[in-house]
Amino acid sequence: MKTLLKIESSLGQARGHLVKKLLAAAAADAGLTLVDSAEEAELVVVVGAPDSADAGLNGKKVYFGEAAQAASQPAAFLVQAKNAAEIYQAPAQSALGPLSSSVGPKRIVGVTACPTGVAHTYMAAEAIEGEAKKRGWWVKVETRGSVGTGNAITDEEVRQADLVIVAVDIEVDLSKFAGKPMYRTSTGLALKKTAQELDKAVQEAAVYQPDTQKSGAAAVQEKKTTTGPYRHLLTGVSYMLPMVVAGGLCIALSFIFGIHAFEQPGTLAAALMQIGGKSAFALMVPVLAGFIAFSIADRPGLTPGLVGGMLAVSTGAGFIGGIIAGFLAGYVAKLISTKLPLPQSMAALKPILIIPLIASLITGLVMIYVVGTPVAKILTALTGWLQSMGTANAVVLGAILGAMMCSDMGGPINKAAYAFGVALLSTQTYAPMAAVMAAGMVPPLGIAVATLLGRNKFEKTEREAGKAAFVLGLCFITEGAIPFAARDPFRVIPSCMVSGAVTGALSMYFGAKLMAPHGGMFVLLIPGAITPVFLYLVAIAAGTLLLGVLYSVLKRPDQELAKALA
Repeated sequence: MKTLLKIESSLGQARGHLVKKLLAAAAADAGLTLVDSAEEAELVVVVGAPDSADAGLNGKKVYFGEAAQAASQPAAFLVQAKNAAEIYQAPAQSALGPLSSSVGPKRIVGVTACPTGVAHTYMAAEAIEGEAKKRGWWVKVETRGSVGTGNAITDEEVRQADLVIVAVDIEVDLSKFAGKPMYRTSTGLALKKTAQELDKAVQEAAVYQPDTQKSGAAAVQEKKTTTGPYRHLLTGVSYMLPMVVAGGLCIALSFIFGIHAFEQPGTLAAALMQIGGKSAFALMVPVLAGFIAFSIADRPGLTPGLVGGMLAVSTGAGFIGGIIAGFLAGYVAKLISTKLPLPQSMAALKPILIIPLIASLITGLVMIYVVGTPVAKILTALTGWLQSMGTANAVVLGAILGAMMCSDMGGPINKAAYAFGVALLSTQTYAPMAAVMAAGMVPPLGIAVATLLGRNKFEKTEREAGKAAFVLGLCFITEGAIPFAARDPFRVIPSCMVSGAVTGALSMYFGAKLMAPHGGMFVLLIPGAITPVFLYLVAIAAGTLLLGVLYSVLKRPDQELAKALA
């Protein structure tokens, strides 16, 4: 039976995303085939309290269910939905819900996106929705996550919107919001300072124009909110990550048959190595460079960026060369696009012939004759130093990476450490990546332990948040500790950094190696992805317990904090 899963925004983006994944995994066992639109669906399963009546479901078999049952027993929930669904008829009211009488915007739509498309994307969306509903606004936030677009905003909802809030850390397509008042910010600010950002959005929003000719107000607002080269780099990293994850896990699977089994032609181990090491990893640097250039110059930058990335690989310049190629290609393509005047008769050739040709030539020649050789030597020297460094240096490096991962929990410092670990995977240097992921799991795991050890110091809501943080920590989502860090930063952040440094140092001391750049504890299900497994778990457990004890001791009950501030 063709089925549409409709997850209501009342669940929040993070919880809704999890429930949808659980139901999607159980759909086949229930005899259901998932579809993306109500028009082709024979059954619509609605999870959560509907925000408003939906006339688009009229005449369809619809089942309304609770999120708790859907999450705990997804297969049974879907069977019940299949048997108990009834023909739906919407009440006679606006599908977009009632207008608020409050001052300011009455309907807002938004977009969230972070480099990994996992945590900040959904947590920021949930924060925006919660704050907007407190103010009596109608709100819908579209997530551009790792699994694609979620809670998609329709053209009708865009037309009805009074304000667009864009909380992104990477470049995303915003063309459908052309002509609407828009305020741009980051996912971190949207999550940590939601009320202030919404206040700024009301006051500072400027009409969005997707072309290069921005109005004065729009240009000032966009210049203020953009993060320049850092955002372009994160855009490239976000598109590259799936390549690294898939490639790393395929390589790890090939090691199941023996470390050198892939050297035998025709074997399954050789095929897995060809998929992971010679294909997915070979595309890693070109994709990185291509989408850095895409972020800078839009579609005209993609071709020269990909070409520059391939040349970085062929010249041995690797990850560093790919970053240089991406920025070079992007800015050259943008310069040609905006500064090269052409007759009207030739304007149509600009994006498909002139820009790709000239930008690719310039990028390629620079990579071959200027960048390639010296960067390759630098990369070779760096790789050799990392692979030959002694235990003391390895421990220091692990401590630094671990502290960086726990300093801002998904912010620029965290992403810099993570990008360093990912970059080294392409050179078959796996130890830094292991230290990075181990330390990145510690803040949410340690906070969860602290809520158990010092439970009398935490409110009930904080103890419940600790349980959620534990699950996020297992998944290597450092952002699970953000609510605690935002509430008590001067105790949480230093404790996390110390514990993360210990974890990273122990991981490097034990010689732990990690083939995949994401997945948390679930990577343990892939034999060979982490070695040595037991000592790696010891490093994570040590950091988790240290943080749990530290923060449970340092934590002050809310009543004491209130008295201190009074």
